[in-house]
Amino acid sequence: MPAPQVPKPPKAEHPVININPEIPPLRRIEDKTKINIRYVLISPYVTAHIYWNPEIAELIYEIEEPILNEFEKKTLREIESGMLELINLGTVVEKTQEALLIYIDKMAKVILSELGKSLSEESYSRLFYYLYRDFIGLNETEPLLRDFFIEDIECNGINTPVYIVHRVYRNMRTNLIYRDIPKLASFVEKLAQRCGRYISYATPLLDGTLPDGSRVNATYTTEITSKGPTFTIRKFTKVPWTPIQLISMNTLSPEMLAYFWLLMQYKCNVLITGGTGSGKTSMLNAFAFFIPPEARVVSVEDTREINLPRENWLPSVARAGIAGAGEIDMFTLLKESFRQNPDYVIVGEVRGKEAYVLFQAMAAGHPSLSTMHADSVETVIRRLETPPIDLSPTLVNSLDAVAVMTHAIVNKQETRRLREIVEIVDVTPEGIALTNVPFVWNPAEDSFYFKTESKVFEKICKRYGLSREQLLKEFKIRVKLLYALHKKKVYDFTTVQKIITEYYKNPSAVLARYLPEEAKGKK
Repeated sequence: MPAPQVPKPPKAEHPVININPEIPPLRRIEDKTKINIRYVLISPYVTAHIYWNPEIAELIYEIEEPILNEFEKKTLREIESGMLELINLGTVVEKTQEALLIYIDKMAKVILSELGKSLSEESYSRLFYYLYRDFIGLNETEPLLRDFFIEDIECNGINTPVYIVHRVYRNMRTNLIYRDIPKLASFVEKLAQRCGRYISYATPLLDGTLPDGSRVNATYTTEITSKGPTFTIRKFTKVPWTPIQLISMNTLSPEMLAYFWLLMQYKCNVLITGGTGSGKTSMLNAFAFFIPPEARVVSVEDTREINLPRENWLPSVARAGIAGAGEIDMFTLLKESFRQNPDYVIVGEVRGKEAYVLFQAMAAGHPSLSTMHADSVETVIRRLETPPIDLSPTLVNSLDAVAVMTHAIVNKQETRRLREIVEIVDVTPEGIALTNVPFVWNPAEDSFYFKTESKVFEKICKRYGLSREQLLKEFKIRVKLLYALHKKKVYDFTTVQKIITEYYKNPSAVLARYLPEEAKGKK
């Protein structure tokens, strides 16, 4: 009997575009002059080429897109011109990537037919990539947005390269250069449209969020920025770093994580500080993993960056007004959040008057987690106690611990570290903070040191009737568990959350799988 015929999958109605190719394992190379790598960004059309350019003694990031001949370039211009008159993506009922590609394909073929032109399959495939890029994607920056390793995209105006910040190779210039102001202004308008915002000569500043969560800041006129319109895109990580991944990157130690696990469980107030791009939001997302699973969490942000692996979570985002009307700021959202019965309150970043509401909530017993731009605890206290925040020292006393993040150069590579954890013991009426530092990073050795004399642990023991021995024993077990997960490379977002959730409900079962010797003591 002949073997049954396996049906072939139906051929795609349009050239196949894969915007999520496999992420390559990139390794750090000490000698930058030896770097010469390529990896796919949009399959099968676009690659990134990173190499050392001896003429300028820098690493270069080149976007390699399909090369068109003169006939193809002319045809593409004609198709795009026709599509600008005919296309309306809003009419596509199903807004999936596949539905949009099918729509673009149909429109392009209608226009080609009207032009009386025929193209080879290979030629049409190359043109179709550019149609996808310019009508569905974000034009020339689309490949950069599809690069998993890029954290920031920075355009400083015309006639200057667009720069990127790469997770592995850090700051690099690209081969993308905008040559004329109208084209760059048009792109900034498109960014504003995708963010659901408005930018013009009357309102030339843009601060918004793209549909994928990436944060956009842009300017529109030469009166604001002399080189013409500018934009900066901070890419959003769809799946945040898990706490175990942060251990693997040596951003912090298992002891530090176990400490914050206990602080989250026992409803302490934590502030994460550091400079721009120091990893504050990544750390906030990691700490939020440890909030008890049954707790109700309300978050407040001006641009969406927080991503929590939980169902009982109410995310709120501030809204800018138009012509002075309709603005909903963080202060208003935060005030409203306390009517939503939160067990925990998370504020993306405190800058102004919303800090007063947040610290009032801390003082009233609502455990809170937030970030602030400051490079030391002294700077934090000074910012909190002076305008525009202007808190009284009594309210600042509600804060339990401050995690200070920093940029660091380790083995000639730029990275991020949790520099120190500072406990607020007391703030005097004069605004002087008495502190305790249980954890600190030693940059000379790139290692972390800690002591068990924690003032916050003492507070927890008094509030919950625990002995110091009980709490320290639990602390040590969690350190071992986190280290065991790190050794076993348990990095998956969902898996890590399931383990932490299960530990709250049935710690013996988790320890039996990962730390059998500790499980006996938990029974």
